[in-house]
Amino acid sequence: MKKTYYLFNPGRMSRKDNTLSFTPVDENNREGQTRYIPIETVDNIYCFGSLDANSALYNFLGKNHVSVHFFDYYEHYTGSFMSKDYLLAGKMQIEQTRYYSSDKKRLVIARKFVEGAAFNMLKNLTYYTNRGKSLSEHIDRIVNYQSLIADTTRIDELMGIEGNIRQAYYAGFDLIINDFDMGSRTKQPPNNEINALISFGNMLCYTACLSQIYHTQLNPTISFLHEPGYRRYSLALDIAEIFKPMLIDRVIFTVLNKRQLKASDFRKELNACVIKESARKTFVQAFEEKLKRDL
Repeated sequence: MKKTYYLFNPGRMSRKDNTLSFTPVDENNREGQTRYIPIETVDNIYCFGSLDANSALYNFLGKNHVSVHFFDYYEHYTGSFMSKDYLLAGKMQIEQTRYYSSDKKRLVIARKFVEGAAFNMLKNLTYYTNRGKSLSEHIDRIVNYQSLIADTTRIDELMGIEGNIRQAYYAGFDLIINDFDMGSRTKQPPNNEINALISFGNMLCYTACLSQIYHTQLNPTISFLHEPGYRRYSLALDIAEIFKPMLIDRVIFTVLNKRQLKASDFRKELNACVIKESARKTFVQAFEEKLKRDL
């Protein structure tokens, strides 16, 4: 079974026969022990450190339909190497474009993304309400906003409702999570531990959705809720809205409330809160376990 590999250390990667060879390199340019990975076991590679590779390697990865996703020092997603589309279907792309071009058809699909996201946010809040957390006010606010979805007539109106739902949802995090305060949602850069984990986790969810779209005939640049833009796979943003509450937020609740991550696992740099490497590994491991268990 193919799986995802996460590279937290900088290093060099090359092809050796039908195997990937990865040699980590420390800050003094000293090489660590080389690891060999059979190509047939690789689905995706996530790079959180600098990767030294050549075109021959990417040709090899492309032929084997392996995607590589890159993140910068602050855990921001910066881009992906995706091999040539191998499931292209002209008819599918035409139909997808037609649905985007029709305001009525686009709105029907866009509503489903917001409805799915709201359903999963309510599911999380209800779960913790049943365990003694006082989240009824937040649930009621989301239900009220949720009732407005069906009557929306414009995408920007729908996006506004989605934003209000998410704001009401995030306001409940301080009641769910012990020992940490979230306050308001901040992104660029995240200003505290919870915001840093949300940003990091959302990027993992986005790239996971992008990887799954790649194995379909859908075009990842043609979206329905988010506006298609230059240099981004906006359909992955649409789909990630549904899964973030279940795949990311529940992992955040678990790793913080079970004290798998502590305040010492983060550091403050200027106005940003950065997740330390060991903490990123802990979070990724919990995320992978969540994927295997629930999907």
